[in-house]
Amino acid sequence: MELTRLRGFRDLIAADARAMSLVEERARAIFDRYSIKEIRIPVLERAQLYQRSSGETSDVVEKQMYTFTDRDEGETVVAIRPEGTPGVVRAYIEAGLDRTDPEQRFFYSGPMFRRERPQKGRYRQFYQFGVEVFGRQDAACDAELLIMIDELCRDLKVPFTMEINSIGDQKCRPAFREALVKWGRAHWDELDEDCHNRIDRNPLRLLDCKRDAKVTESAPNSLDFLCDECRAHFDIVKELLTAASVQYVVNPRMVRGLDYYTRTAFEVMAGGLGAQSTVVAGGRYDGLVETMGGAAVAGIGFAIGVDRMALALEAAGELPTVTPDAAIISMGAAATRHAVVVARSLRGANLNIEMLSPERKMKTLLARASKIGARFAVIIGDDELARGVVQLRDLKQSTQREVGEAEAAALIAGARG
Repeated sequence: MELTRLRGFRDLIAADARAMSLVEERARAIFDRYSIKEIRIPVLERAQLYQRSSGETSDVVEKQMYTFTDRDEGETVVAIRPEGTPGVVRAYIEAGLDRTDPEQRFFYSGPMFRRERPQKGRYRQFYQFGVEVFGRQDAACDAELLIMIDELCRDLKVPFTMEINSIGDQKCRPAFREALVKWGRAHWDELDEDCHNRIDRNPLRLLDCKRDAKVTESAPNSLDFLCDECRAHFDIVKELLTAASVQYVVNPRMVRGLDYYTRTAFEVMAGGLGAQSTVVAGGRYDGLVETMGGAAVAGIGFAIGVDRMALALEAAGELPTVTPDAAIISMGAAATRHAVVVARSLRGANLNIEMLSPERKMKTLLARASKIGARFAVIIGDDELARGVVQLRDLKQSTQREVGEAEAAALIAGARG
């Protein structure tokens, strides 16, 4: 049997892995500045957790979860996590924070798993970096998270568009749902089979019709059904975003695909990605904690699709290359022992150093140093070792000179662009 990776899974090697890490590093740095603390949650949870939170009619629960029966847990059906929010909410409640210290700000990161149809930007194992804020029902909190997302996208230099909407709350959304049901029945022949199933079970998802996006242009507008409180909340969000110079587009057709969202919903699309352009998505979920057995605590959050954001970095030409500042070439056993000391000293000066094999010929090693993109080759032989010097070869200029070890470090560092 040929051993290859499973469909929808991928290996992230070198530059691909670095792109993912860069997104995570930048996100972590910005979230730290916003006083958001880290939380780590399990990859395995009870399947019931997602049925209760995401909703039994959601695509995640109906079609996409990887589940199995864990015999060590009393025949409990468990799921490999398809998203982060339910696990964070479960941990928040289980730790008793919803009653003892409800106002909390967390970020999480890691792989998620959904059995979807694979395509570029949509994988069965994908990575998210998300934020969840509890105990804040004010519009200022919504705006702060959107400002933070704007800051991250600008820091990454990714071209993007931010879309926001309000889908109302338990008081005003029933009328919107009813209007969507009536519209769906009137446009039955224009909708696909998935939407036929959603009309009664999850009518908001009608706006995600995959057959033809133009079909939804005649659908009811969520903003027309907002109550006074939801409208005022949304107006404040927009006002604060404008004050912070955050550019956004109001999209009244945009809804979130999970049952727990309420009021503010948002998505961020990056340029150059085609159909899979959404790189950040989230919204408010004020009733979720209570639905899952906790106190009546407000919540809001979002998730960054790290895979897609990394692709957006590449498309924008903003993915930095990491190459060695120098490659060390040693000739002979004694020189190799000293080369280890020199390499450690250069790395201590915050230089990127790669040691090459001492068992190859000089011509081969110089070719290898050029291939890996090293700017310099630091050559040490028995003669250099005896005199306490190195040969510093500039691979870009094709020049070489003899220098002391300390001087080599300064010259290599000074050549950095």
